[in-house]
Amino acid sequence: MPVEKSPVRVAVVGTGGIVTGSHLSALKALNGRVRLVGAVEVDERRLAAFLDRAGDGVSGYPGMTEMLAAEQPDLVLIGTPPALHAEQTRTALRAGAWVLCEKPLCLSLAEYDEIASAEGDGDAGGPYASAVFQHRYGSGAAHARQLLRAGELGRPLVAHCQTTWHRDADYYSVPWRGRWETEGGGPTMGHGIHQMDLLLHLLGEWSEIRAMAGRLVHDVESEDVSTALVRFEGGAVATVVNSVLSADEVSRIRIDCADATVELTHLYGYGNDDWAYTPAPNVREQQERTSHWRAPAADVPSSHAAQLSGFLDAMEKGVRPPGSGPDARRTLEFLAALYKSAFTGRPVHAGEITPEDPYYRAMHGNHPDWAPKEL
Repeated sequence: MPVEKSPVRVAVVGTGGIVTGSHLSALKALNGRVRLVGAVEVDERRLAAFLDRAGDGVSGYPGMTEMLAAEQPDLVLIGTPPALHAEQTRTALRAGAWVLCEKPLCLSLAEYDEIASAEGDGDAGGPYASAVFQHRYGSGAAHARQLLRAGELGRPLVAHCQTTWHRDADYYSVPWRGRWETEGGGPTMGHGIHQMDLLLHLLGEWSEIRAMAGRLVHDVESEDVSTALVRFEGGAVATVVNSVLSADEVSRIRIDCADATVELTHLYGYGNDDWAYTPAPNVREQQERTSHWRAPAADVPSSHAAQLSGFLDAMEKGVRPPGSGPDARRTLEFLAALYKSAFTGRPVHAGEITPEDPYYRAMHGNHPDWAPKEL
């Protein structure tokens, strides 16, 4: 059923940096549409600090069961370590709450399908679960997608997707980082997932991937760099690079089409000015055509607030929100295929990873060189 309450009652699970910063800011930006009523946190001091920042009317709880029973929220925002996401998402869905969960929503395709089975059916209008992929929701991405889908830039031909960041040994001192069973992977799963999701959002269905991955610097279980070549169903080919070894940090997507190149360059978030359109020589003088390629007048930065606003719209209508269901599964399947190709040394095709495939249940696929180490 559509959630017609106003404001929507919201609870958060986990009160670490991403919730205290991005999610709390989004909730405050949408004050009036939402009301934060509860927070779950096992660390008492961190919970107390969060409640102090959240303001009056928010109750704290040590566990989800107590919170769900007491508050009966319409929406649960999850910002805990990745290994907890799948079970916490299913728990909230079964209690009748919609869920917006930090990436990755889960650690495998198997877990994703278990989450899907806990969602409401289409006739009931939810509840549904979405992963946080805020880069889809800025006005720049919406504009670029519209131009690409309408063929305004010509046929997409060549693309590049880059997430080259830097993380030091202190970053990996957090016990759950760099381990398959608790993080699900390295920069492919935990960092580059945002840009790869945006690439798929812009270009549509992929058909084939060939990849490599390595542990070049960090003493961790998972990779610290990966690269891939991708073919899309429309014929475009793309390169993908994910790294936490790069001193010059940047996030970038570039798509060369028959009539123009569109490029996004940023780090952790973008505005309209971070998008650039370059006409091909044969269309540079066609001002009537190229003038509207520039970003729209309204500048909506990519942010948790932008995604939450769209999520609330879906809740009010009782429809599946963007970035959930088959759409979000496609991104996770893409990551699983990248890992499978990297670890097996052969190309992987869309739809290949079925429940009988070891990469359906774990991103490392129990490959002997990449399976979890004894700690």
